[in-house]
Amino acid sequence: MKYILGVSGMTLSYDDLLKRLKSSQNIMESGTKVVRLELPKPIIFWVGNKTIFRNFMEFARIVRRDPNHLLMFLAKELATAVSLDKDRAIFIGRKEPQSFSVLINRYMKDFVNCPVCGSPDTNIEKVKRLQFLVCEACGAKSPTKSK
Repeated sequence: MKYILGVSGMTLSYDDLLKRLKSSQNIMESGTKVVRLELPKPIIFWVGNKTIFRNFMEFARIVRRDPNHLLMFLAKELATAVSLDKDRAIFIGRKEPQSFSVLINRYMKDFVNCPVCGSPDTNIEKVKRLQFLVCEACGAKSPTKSK
């Protein structure tokens, strides 16, 4: 199938037009995934028998969640006592830095990313004793796991 472009009478196929459009507007291929929410690397160090998560509040701010909700999730998953000191979280015991990355990714999956459209633009809404993840992008309302 041929298409006529402009008044010059030049004809191009659909594939040629599509290539021309993609090259002129820098449109990505349909298979590429764009990550809108990039999390920083957790800064973890040890002082004695305590593990300090230095940039904890930055994570809570980026994912737009209550710091206490994220803190209690990490404490429960790591099975340890935790306290909040300004912008950092202090865990009792030596914890591996990699475990924080894994747990934050799990928290993102369970409490931040919409299960319907995958958008991180969500809020947690509490109805009686149940928690729902309400997506601002698609409007989906999904139950969350209990924290």
